Amino acid sequence: MVSSNYKGFVYLLHPTPELWTHVLPHRTQILYIADISFISTQLELKPGVKMIESGTGSGSFSHSIARTIAPTGKLYSFEYHEERANLAQKEFEEHGFGDIIKMHHRDVCKDGFQLKDEVNAVFLDLPAPWDAIASAKEAFKQDRTGKICCFSPCIEQVARSVAALEEHGFIDITMYECLIREHTVSPLQKVEFPTAIKEAKERRAQGLSTSENSSVKRKFGKDEPAPLPEEIEQTSNLMLVTKTLGETRGHTSYLTFATFLPPTASDVVSVTSNSDSN
Repeated sequence: MVSSNYKGFVYLLHPTPELWTHVLPHRTQILYIADISFISTQLELKPGVKMIESGTGSGSFSHSIARTIAPTGKLYSFEYHEERANLAQKEFEEHGFGDIIKMHHRDVCKDGFQLKDEVNAVFLDLPAPWDAIASAKEAFKQDRTGKICCFSPCIEQVARSVAALEEHGFIDITMYECLIREHTVSPLQKVEFPTAIKEAKERRAQGLSTSENSSVKRKFGKDEPAPLPEEIEQTSNLMLVTKTLGETRGHTSYLTFATFLPPTASDVVSVTSNSDSN
């Protein structure tokens, strides 16, 4: 799109959940792409899935869920703060997700989800997720397995959530932490082992550090164009190496996952365990 003064261009991007995550109004702390993608995979989200999300917050994760489970899925989103719930509902409708996301203003820790035999997955982003696990168990479809995730900033929350999950018969309880590490790629010059030893001895004789071998650690200069991957592969004395930066960004939250077993499967597991013990 040409600008109004005809001196430049404006690029119009198709709206996506990823873009919305970067520009949305922050009513609460939000989930970003690293956590969103990992949670979506672990919860096995796909078109047609019915899911519970609590709380809604700023709606960052809600948009990604809606796109993933569309067009036949359903997201039941719960938010205890009335103003945030109303604003989220307005945004969902404006963005075309009104038919997929069903917004609820409710404190699920006190009043529960009031759903039974309905969903395939549950996501809890709550200060006390352990208070909602019993109600979440009732909401799962009772004839198949389901997945649950608790998003908790503190390890003490994780401990109480795990205890509640075990108490209510969930299995495969696992906690993850997503950390982003950037890798830099550089072309380095190869050197034969005998040559490296010879150069190290020469540097030692000169009183120089043997760990700074210029032929081994040579990098291309600032103004020197880096070769293309094809050129590097064709050059026998160059190779690509990677390294990570010294600092890693701090975590956002701990992700605790577990699997819901339907009552029939739970009975089978219980009988098997008793047989093994006898």
